[in-house]
Amino acid sequence: MNHARRRLAAVLALAPFALAPVARAQPRPQFSELRPPQPVETNGKIEVIYFFWYGCIHCYNLEPLVEKWAPKLPADAQLRRVPAVFNERWARDAATFYSFEALGVLDRVHRPFFDAIHRERLRTDDPQALAHWLEKNGVDVKKFDEVSRSFSVQSKVRRAAQLSAAYKIEGTPALAVHGRYTVSPEQGRTREGMLATVDYLIEVVRRQK
Repeated sequence: MNHARRRLAAVLALAPFALAPVARAQPRPQFSELRPPQPVETNGKIEVIYFFWYGCIHCYNLEPLVEKWAPKLPADAQLRRVPAVFNERWARDAATFYSFEALGVLDRVHRPFFDAIHRERLRTDDPQALAHWLEKNGVDVKKFDEVSRSFSVQSKVRRAAQLSAAYKIEGTPALAVHGRYTVSPEQGRTREGMLATVDYLIEVVRRQK
């Protein structure tokens, strides 16, 4: 009987050590490496690009997390949003984003515009519906139309299309780190996982620099 008790005690004593490696195991971050790497536009900082589309429900669901996460990025990293462009519809929505930016209203209307699309079923390809929304939200419709057709905004839309292709973006949301790595929803596994992978890649780039 005493022998059996001693044997059980020995097994229980070893159990935590046997389980410890399993408990500490973490999923290996999944990402893609860009070949060739792409030039970055944030001088002196680690560039993080968030490719999105206003019509993407997954982008809409990720947006609140990005808004909380972005201000906590390290001082040597910087986030910039790039509207992905794959077709004419996406190009039109990209022009809306850059028009908001040019008019100085992006910070104020970016999230409400997302809300209107996904909660109120705003059709961004309906000029009358879009004009009504703009007017209701204090955006001058005439100025918006002029700016959206301007050379500056259209050049940014073309650049966004080039970046979408150069970064081999196949869908949204997608994140890219310093022109070297990209992270898809599948690779991140969860919304939180995508952002955690970017945090990991920022550290990788910092060590490489």
